[in-house]
Amino acid sequence: MENARNTMQESTRGRDRPIGEKNLIIVDAAVLPEVMLRVLEAKRLMEHNRIRTVREAIESVGISRSAFYKYKDAVFPFYENTRGRTLTMAMNVDNAPGLLSRVLNIIAGHGANILTINQTIPINNVANVTVTIETRESDVSALAEAISADKGVSGMKILARE
Repeated sequence: MENARNTMQESTRGRDRPIGEKNLIIVDAAVLPEVMLRVLEAKRLMEHNRIRTVREAIESVGISRSAFYKYKDAVFPFYENTRGRTLTMAMNVDNAPGLLSRVLNIIAGHGANILTINQTIPINNVANVTVTIETRESDVSALAEAISADKGVSGMKILARE
């Protein structure tokens, strides 16, 4: 029992994870120290362009600069950590009216958010399209199959996943 308790303490402190990997937990704001809530408020003020500088933000919420910098990268509103995975895919698309629109509608139909689109000038009536999306689905095989099934799309590849 004591060994399990020590393992849990080490795990929650992040000692058993690779450097750079985050160890996120969800905590009710009611039990957080006041300084963390004030850091969140300062970040919100700057995010919504109500305040432009860190100095103005920390003065308005009543915390020190060191407290802000200590916690700013460690506390987030819940919505900031509920985003999905980023996926970049490339495909060859025939130069046909409405084909890119169909591909984008397939992506949207699978609940993905399109972050970037890049299309080359068609050569021999084929353009290369690279799309980066954010998806909540961990398995993107259905999306990839749906795009590949369109007869105007060929050579669909997933280039990167985050």
